[in-house]
Amino acid sequence: MRITTKVIQNNTLSNINSNKVLQDKLSNQMSTQKKINRPSDDPVVAIRALRLRTNVSQVTQYYEKNVPDAKSWMQITEDALTSVSEVLTDMIVQCQKGSSEKLTSSDRQTILDDITALKDEVYATGNADYAGRCVFTGYRTDTTLKCTKAETKKYSITEQLENNSVDSIKYIDSAGISNISDVNFNTAPSSNIQEAAVKEYDVHRIKLAYNRLDDETDTIAPTIKSVDGTVDVTATIVSENDIPSPYIAITEAANADSCFLIKETGELLLGDNLYTKIMDLKDDVLTTGQNEGEIRITYERSDWLKDELRPEHYFACTDKSDADSANWIVYNPAYLTDVTREKQSIEYDVGLNQSIKVNTTADEVFTHAIGRDVDDLIAAMREEASMEEKLTQLKGLAEQYASDPVNSATLKNQVEAAEKALTYIREKRENLFEKSITKMQGHLDNVNYATTGCGTRQKKLELIENRLMSQKTSFETLQSDNENIDLTDVAIQLSGAELTYNAALMATSKILQTTLVSYL
Repeated sequence: MRITTKVIQNNTLSNINSNKVLQDKLSNQMSTQKKINRPSDDPVVAIRALRLRTNVSQVTQYYEKNVPDAKSWMQITEDALTSVSEVLTDMIVQCQKGSSEKLTSSDRQTILDDITALKDEVYATGNADYAGRCVFTGYRTDTTLKCTKAETKKYSITEQLENNSVDSIKYIDSAGISNISDVNFNTAPSSNIQEAAVKEYDVHRIKLAYNRLDDETDTIAPTIKSVDGTVDVTATIVSENDIPSPYIAITEAANADSCFLIKETGELLLGDNLYTKIMDLKDDVLTTGQNEGEIRITYERSDWLKDELRPEHYFACTDKSDADSANWIVYNPAYLTDVTREKQSIEYDVGLNQSIKVNTTADEVFTHAIGRDVDDLIAAMREEASMEEKLTQLKGLAEQYASDPVNSATLKNQVEAAEKALTYIREKRENLFEKSITKMQGHLDNVNYATTGCGTRQKKLELIENRLMSQKTSFETLQSDNENIDLTDVAIQLSGAELTYNAALMATSKILQTTLVSYL
């Protein structure tokens, strides 16, 4: 191949330009501190950079936003649960005091005030929120656990219970002692009251979640049904002021298969035969998807006071407030078909294909049973105080009429009847408070279990956070290695390129000076 001066010139200029291109590339790397400025510079580096940037972005989202948000949510939950635990512990102390045989009226009033305040505090804690979101209300984070004001809203509520919800209580028939006054003590029927008329009855009942239920004139008939179909009874709505008392009537043989729903107290009283049927219900372990031991009680309620628990957070229920049934709102229908009654768990994504539950639902901690148990204690305290006052009144009348043989004999019978009734009522109060110690301990166990679950999830989240921190560091290091230059290395290369460029210019200048004219 013939090499001419022109060829030499062209090759030299091409090489000088290539060297200049390299200088430009290294200069850009020095100024941007990046290996490439466009994908065409190095497609492999570009593709790897996109993947690593995605990984870094995802891990950063988890580590800097999702995890702290989840930690805050669970910390709020744990603080609320700790508060409830302390309140229930105080309740247990009050129940221990209330079970004492010797309580003065002042003692009773103190205990009454304390347990009432503690009950309110339990449910007040249930309204805890995080950044405007209620933490105990499942998916309905925009709805408070309790009613914020009194309102009228008709709900059809279905409670799903088992036979361990059935308990037996003592009902004291005081034979009308509470109706005796200074005016009528010596006239019938008050004058006919005898000690023998005071009786004690064992009554089987189920405490529903709510009291003050709708009257029979403006509600559907309440029902109690078992899943297996062996129990299917329509309850009769009654009043606690009915005569004879529903607590007595339900013990009669004629009502053995019946049940009465006391609208004021929300108690479902069971006849003996119905009680036996319910207690015989058992879940068949050989069947799946169905709990044969479950009973379902459906009733309606319309009037809601401020601070009462909303039923949609606990039960399968229907809001029937709208006159048009097409606009009725159905809550938790899956509870009636899904035997597991899956909770409304809120989960945060805290890693690639990894999530963690952050919430605790109200039915795990803030159960209606706490308030309903306290209501029983309050009623027992007031019943004892009322009978004690009546006995004091009758003893005063007996002293006043001590010289009147007829009235004195009448008052003697009434005092004896009141003393017997007070003895029964006091025993009832003592037994009720003793049982409540166990019940409150059970509620406390539920809270401790929920607290333990929350703490376990927090510990798991800490481990995930540590792993994310390591992953973030690793991905950022890989990203830096892939995209960023080694400043020292590039500086050396640029100096070498500049030296080479200058040398090439010197060599080229000498070559281009020599031409054919120089030899002519």
